Amino acid sequence: QVQLVESGGGLVQAGDSLRLSCVASGLTFSRSAMGWFRQASGKEREFVARISRNGITYYANSVKGRFTISRDNGENTVYLQINSLKAEDTAVYYCAADPSGVFSTEASHYAYWGQGTQVTVSS
Repeated sequence: QVQLVESGGGLVQAGDSLRLSCVASGLTFSRSAMGWFRQASGKEREFVARISRNGITYYANSVKGRFTISRDNGENTVYLQINSLKAEDTAVYYCAADPSGVFSTEASHYAYWGQGTQVTVSS
């Protein structure tokens, strides 16, 4: 059974940095495209970043330059480095996996999801 487990969220000050981690099990991680999404209270889930099976990355315009997605296939882990945090980054951050490797920003293309990790930024 596939499991994605996120960690690294917390309560931080505006301008701080965080690194979120997502450890995957039960799937061929190295062949999977991975993504990060977030959902703020009262809003729809939105795409944040994605990384292909061979490391090609893509970001939402709202986070470009501040967020960095990376992966370690040996550790079955995908990371999201978040710098210069803003109050509007406050959300639950979800890791998602697409074992077919499709490089997509659409949540519907991702078959598996983690439980989410809360990031709260105080200004």
